[in-house]
Amino acid sequence: MKRRDFLAGGAACTLAAISGKASAQSGPLTKIIFPFAAGGGGDALCRVLAQYMSQPLDRNIIVENRTGGDGLIGIKAAKAANPDGTTILVTTGPTMYLLPMVETQPTFDTAKDFVPVSQLVRFEFCVVAGPAVDAKDFTQFVAWLKANPDKATFGVPSNGTIPHFTGSRLEEVLGIKMTRVAYRGGAPIMNDLIGGHLPFAIVTLTDAIPQHRAGGVKVLAVTSAERSPFLEVPTLKEYGIDLVADAWYGMWLPAGASPAFAKQVSEAAATALAKPEVREKLLAIGLIPVGSTPEGLTRELAANTAFWQPIVKATGYKITN
Repeated sequence: MKRRDFLAGGAACTLAAISGKASAQSGPLTKIIFPFAAGGGGDALCRVLAQYMSQPLDRNIIVENRTGGDGLIGIKAAKAANPDGTTILVTTGPTMYLLPMVETQPTFDTAKDFVPVSQLVRFEFCVVAGPAVDAKDFTQFVAWLKANPDKATFGVPSNGTIPHFTGSRLEEVLGIKMTRVAYRGGAPIMNDLIGGHLPFAIVTLTDAIPQHRAGGVKVLAVTSAERSPFLEVPTLKEYGIDLVADAWYGMWLPAGASPAFAKQVSEAAATALAKPEVREKLLAIGLIPVGSTPEGLTRELAANTAFWQPIVKATGYKITN
């Protein structure tokens, strides 16, 4: 089975309003390796950080898109890099904790191969229904599922992602067998929802909001711990579903990098993310600035790993490599 996209959201975001170049500095040239293509929300995040972290770190920072293997090529490049502070990895949290779970022969160990720097931003997922579902809210949706078990089919942006395993968890909690259909991204899912060819889906909130506001689909619940700042819709927890499933971008250095430098980079990232103009730019594309210490990133990764590992294991899903 081929590797699938672990980005899970944000790939269609526009960069025009937020890309920028780092100003010339006296320190060594530093590159941020981003293991996905240019043109998405994560790439935009990297370019903003390159711009705003350049001065406090006293160095030029560039962004290098090392695509392939749905994130693995860039991760391996960062893993093999000299730990001298001139290479930084920025990728999604799910990439760093789900890939080692689902690969038959894991090619990296996040804890051993990387030094944590910071959790950067988070983004959200949602349960969204098309006109084929007769439900005004999540409670009515569950009733519809129970009354129409033969129609309990949902779309996800790809297999092996947070939406994939969120669906598996919902099946378990609700006690309803559902059929998962993997797409190549959120856009074709939205088209099938609107056309009535797909009853419901689990996608990034960013993908769903435009059509929700236009009336083509209805966001029934968000999977984050709290209500989204982008849309006033209840969380799954508010409906009694013990499930929090959002995602985030984090920053790492290659193993062997100085903890003192990791702290310095973390502080520079947190300062950048706290700037009003940076927050405004990121919120505009559905990214919620967070910023954390290296210890905070370690705790977040451990919590996510502990939560998802039994869920992923129960599905039996594996990528052959």
